Amino acid sequence: MHVQGRAGAPLRLVEYGDYACPETGRAFGVVERIQLHYGEALRFEFRHFPMVDAHPRAMPAALLAEAAADADAFWGMHALLLTHQDALEDEDLARYAERFGLPDAGGTREHHERVLRDMAGGRERGVRDCPAFFVNGTMHAGPNDFPTLTGALGVT
Repeated sequence: MHVQGRAGAPLRLVEYGDYACPETGRAFGVVERIQLHYGEALRFEFRHFPMVDAHPRAMPAALLAEAAADADAFWGMHALLLTHQDALEDEDLARYAERFGLPDAGGTREHHERVLRDMAGGRERGVRDCPAFFVNGTMHAGPNDFPTLTGALGVT
């Protein structure tokens, strides 16, 4: 789990996402806009849910994001991966790792365990597809667009 925002924020948005999923890519801009809209009132958490059967490049991308997290660069890598979903091959990931000064593109046992923990937590909470959002602890049903998600979050 990766967090932006303060622990005591009155609003909480959790996303389970897949770096190779076009819908997760589209939701990236929506989440950024929501964060700007709510500012410090919002705590955002991203959790991995690579749907490897549909998106085989999702797991290597998630592992790279975890390698970046070890270097305190998760959010930069997160943005890079979601804005370059058409370039997630091994060569691309190696180039991204180099850009962030990482020794490799991830894939350690610890990186796998973190991703698998996120996935298990998502399955326990009923996640079946990506992106999946939880608004203040409740699974969001409906479109993952700005008006619908801000409507679910409410006004602060």
